[in-house]
Amino acid sequence: MVTQLCVNLFTIVQHRCFGCVTDPALARDCGSAEITVRPIEPPSKKRKLESVSTSSEMANNGSTSYSTSQEIDEGLYSRQLYVLGHDAMRRMASSDVLISGLGGLGVEIAKNVILAGVKSVTLHDEALCTITDLSSQFYLTEADVGKNRAEVCCQQLSELNTYVPTRSYTGELTEEFLKKFRVVVLTASTLTEQMRINELTHANNIAFVTADTKGLFAQVFCDFGEEFTVVDTNGEPCASAMVASISKDTEGLVTCVDDTRHGLEDGDYVTFSEVQGMTELNGCKPMKVKILGPYTFSVEDTSSFSEYVRGGIAIQVKMPKILKFKSLKEASKNPEYLTTDFAKFDYPPQLHLAFNTLHKFIDKSGKPPRPWNKEDADNFVSFAKSMAEAEGNELEVNVELLETFAKVASGSLCPMNATIGGIVAQEVMKASSGKFSPIFQWLYFDAIECLPSGDNEIKEEDCVPKGSRYDGQTAVFGREFQEKLGALKYFVVGAGAIGCELLKNFAMMGVGATTGQVTVTDMDLIEKSNLNRQFLFRPHDVQRPKSGTAAKVIKRMNPNMNVISHENRVGPDTEKIYDDQFFEKLDGVANALDNVDARIYMDRRCVYYRTPLLESGTLGTKGNTQVVVPFLTESYSSSQDPPEKSIPICTLKNFPNAIEHTLQWARDNFEGLFKQAAENAAQYLSDSMFIERTLKLPGVQPVEVLESVKVALVDERPENFQDCVTWARNHFQEQYSNQIRQLLFNFPPDQLTSSGQPFWSGPKRCPAPISFSVDEPLHIDYILAAANLKAAMYGITQNRNRKEIVEMAVKVKVPEFIPKSGVKIAVTDSQMQTNNGGSLDHDRIDQLQKDLPQLTEVKELRITPLEFEKDDDNNLHMDFIVAASNLRAANYKIPAADRHKSKLIAGKIIPAIATTTSVVAGLVCLELYKLAQGFNTLTPFKNGFVNLALPFFGFSEPIAAPKMAYYDKEWTLWDRFEIKGELTLKEFIDYFKEQHKLEITMLSQGVCMLYSFFMAKAKCQERMGLPMSEVVKKVSKKKLEAHVKALVFELCCNDDDGNDVEVPYVRYTLP
Repeated sequence: MVTQLCVNLFTIVQHRCFGCVTDPALARDCGSAEITVRPIEPPSKKRKLESVSTSSEMANNGSTSYSTSQEIDEGLYSRQLYVLGHDAMRRMASSDVLISGLGGLGVEIAKNVILAGVKSVTLHDEALCTITDLSSQFYLTEADVGKNRAEVCCQQLSELNTYVPTRSYTGELTEEFLKKFRVVVLTASTLTEQMRINELTHANNIAFVTADTKGLFAQVFCDFGEEFTVVDTNGEPCASAMVASISKDTEGLVTCVDDTRHGLEDGDYVTFSEVQGMTELNGCKPMKVKILGPYTFSVEDTSSFSEYVRGGIAIQVKMPKILKFKSLKEASKNPEYLTTDFAKFDYPPQLHLAFNTLHKFIDKSGKPPRPWNKEDADNFVSFAKSMAEAEGNELEVNVELLETFAKVASGSLCPMNATIGGIVAQEVMKASSGKFSPIFQWLYFDAIECLPSGDNEIKEEDCVPKGSRYDGQTAVFGREFQEKLGALKYFVVGAGAIGCELLKNFAMMGVGATTGQVTVTDMDLIEKSNLNRQFLFRPHDVQRPKSGTAAKVIKRMNPNMNVISHENRVGPDTEKIYDDQFFEKLDGVANALDNVDARIYMDRRCVYYRTPLLESGTLGTKGNTQVVVPFLTESYSSSQDPPEKSIPICTLKNFPNAIEHTLQWARDNFEGLFKQAAENAAQYLSDSMFIERTLKLPGVQPVEVLESVKVALVDERPENFQDCVTWARNHFQEQYSNQIRQLLFNFPPDQLTSSGQPFWSGPKRCPAPISFSVDEPLHIDYILAAANLKAAMYGITQNRNRKEIVEMAVKVKVPEFIPKSGVKIAVTDSQMQTNNGGSLDHDRIDQLQKDLPQLTEVKELRITPLEFEKDDDNNLHMDFIVAASNLRAANYKIPAADRHKSKLIAGKIIPAIATTTSVVAGLVCLELYKLAQGFNTLTPFKNGFVNLALPFFGFSEPIAAPKMAYYDKEWTLWDRFEIKGELTLKEFIDYFKEQHKLEITMLSQGVCMLYSFFMAKAKCQERMGLPMSEVVKKVSKKKLEAHVKALVFELCCNDDDGNDVEVPYVRYTLP
């Protein structure tokens, strides 16, 4: 029940990022096709802030009236901007932040806050570095022991973001000093100090956050003042819906167009536009809605409005929400908790008592309870009971939980600090910007499932500090377990955002640091946009390999790390590297990928080698983790996300009604104009067999391909830049005037359907042709981008001088267009398929072949297909997309999109932020602890789901591997038939008949069918006597690579009764 609750709740707030991610991806890539090397200018100077308000009002109270003339470096912050937006980023850029306590948790918070781009960060600490700090403080080394922690790590933290001035401070936190800040964060402070500082911050409307981790337990408290404004509670895009009807009533009933769910919730607010008839609604003040169904809702009184005629769009309006926070003193007495694990509803009050008890315990004894010391744990529980009784708290103390708390409270774990560090940093950003819902007000988190149970309890003598960098971790798990971690061999696939965080955590944990090893691979080079969340990289690393750079950095963090970096893509083409020998040595794989295909591939490899897999992904503030345990859980591929909703072709071609439609249309235009036609022409020029291969293509494809070659080499081949401008001007006329005029000729504005309804209604917006004007900047934007991209294809010198391009465009004589009768325009996709489904026109094929130039005539010609690259602001790719899309939008009266939004949609960018990455990587490493313990039941393992914007945390037990059976033999995806040594096909079939009572009806290897019951008798007899490896070579027409030690066969079988039965695959080990 709890598992289902977690899953149901999370479906509301997440998309699966299986990558990064969708991600997830979920987000972050071993799946990229190739890298374009180009110079990228890193940020070289501090951002200038002009006219920035220094009001003490919190984040300008979330007010959208906040303004500043500062510019945001979109090259650096691009992925984060898609999470927060420009307004929130600007509000953050006016916030000075103080972070006190630079231990493992403090440095995680500081790292994420600095990457986020606040105005400044001050690092405060009066403590000196000890060897134990090295367990999780990744910017300290053994040489720093005895030095002030803030001073030592300040330089490295400041290098994370040159736009954020970062300084250290080692003095007292006085009232005068604290008033300089908008947000104050305390870590590892005494309760007395927390109370003193919160009293000051609460009185001065300064946001206050205190956080702490104690072993496997964590605490966070937020106080953002008496009147804090949240401008956007969840960060989701505003919903919109096309209106079908609106009633005149005291509660106006709004009905949406069929098949268009409104996506609203009770209590949301909407306004309207484009309503005909009831025009009073257009641009009205936001109206509160009441949900009546997925396609209907009611609004306020519309009885006095005009009669509704048709059309209209309902648009959600985000309304500010005012929160009143209690001070720490008041909230400690009357706490409100945010649940982080629905299986532990009763834990927050217990942990609230435990943390308060710990403060009292340390006040009395001068130190925390000794690791795994029974006497101290008993005294701690007695303290807790006494405190509860003295405060009149009727809570029944959970003795076992508080004993465990006491036994591990002196420990410090990097994964816990990474998780809580990401959460707290997001709260700092909320306090600075008013974006997203804050924690209200207490959050408690634990991961006690990481500890062994029963007779395997950790012994005190194994946890005594020995002056090791791992003392913080051995205080929780013991030195014997530390040796296990050091001997692990792990494969980290991807060194992007999640990969960097995982590698840092591995270094602090000591994974592979003795006899083990960590191998990391990533084929990508570092780009400027990576620096905002891939914290192991610096501006001077741009265009260097990710994996090698990351490996060097974590080696500095922990010199004992045994880490090897590769620059390979994972896939069938690298199986000679990542072969049986490689995988069979591994203890586990950690995916840090940003595409589903690579994730599925690695998942299948892990299932085949029966290797544990740690999977994760992010999408903005949403993240997920999944642990795949051999013989216990389902695999990553066992469940699939629903397919993305595609846009109907006829909508893209003739009836767009949203900017997403025009952007996809523009993206398709780019591919058709500058890539596909050029690729076909380039192949024609370089491949003598091109025509022969093209004629073998199915359907009408031969005509389409040859026509594209003719267009590229004959009809639209430019000789100079003037020709490129001429082509661009004529193409403008065709796309934005002629085609629209033909559409309106076929379907006039007053056209009625067979049922008497207006044709141009509902989702069909009536377009209007555009008249070209050199005085319209958007028109010239299109001509400039299109002409220069055309020139780039043909190697013609480009010209980006707008004045000269205007002069060239004016010279172009545009042919007059008259709409034609008899032109078919499809209204639905099925009509379009019917129109395109004609037979191949062989006469047209013959004519096209005659029209194509002889290769000798064009032997000097070079055509370069353009690969769309969204992140290069100088290549004009996005300039073309933005102009083409917004012109199309103007045709259909759709609101235009700026470059930022266009890049997100057309570039299919996955929004990303460092805080979510930190949380997800921490949760992954908590599961690694469990895998390293060798747990063999499902109960301890957790799949995690988070949305830091809400905030929401949900954990569920992994789904068990589904069981199947043939006869009375149960099996799961982890089982298989093992055959060693060579057999003939006949012997193979007989083996299953005799040994397993299974009659093989079909046998395949990969995509090759080796045997089937319906196979021609002669072919079957020919193969029966051949060894299986020879059958594979014969059918696939490929030789077996030297690294292939075994083959995988898939079977379809019947049982003795002739029924189909599902059976495992076969691992056929070659001799």
